[in-house]
Amino acid sequence: MARSEKGVPVKQISRERIQILFRLAQEKRENPVLSARYISLAREISMRQRLRLSKQQKRSFCRSCGTYFVPGENLRVRVQHGKVVYTCQECGNVVRIPIRKNTNR
Repeated sequence: MARSEKGVPVKQISRERIQILFRLAQEKRENPVLSARYISLAREISMRQRLRLSKQQKRSFCRSCGTYFVPGENLRVRVQHGKVVYTCQECGNVVRIPIRKNTNR
């Protein structure tokens, strides 16, 4: 893997840039076109460098249309049959996330 001139690994720089882009998308959520662009740039960086997005990052945008989620505005969240259901109000994409049962008693 190639390293930058100062010796900092490229993947570390990419992770930092992805975090910055997600932060900018959150700040610019009143402008959906701009926040969607930030999300698409972050996804391109993660795919190019083969980095996984964190669970929080994966659940903050629509995988279908790339919209940054703002609950109540463009995201509907429901709990049904032991799953959390995210519905994108822009494209109608549905994501079902199972709720884990607590094994500690």
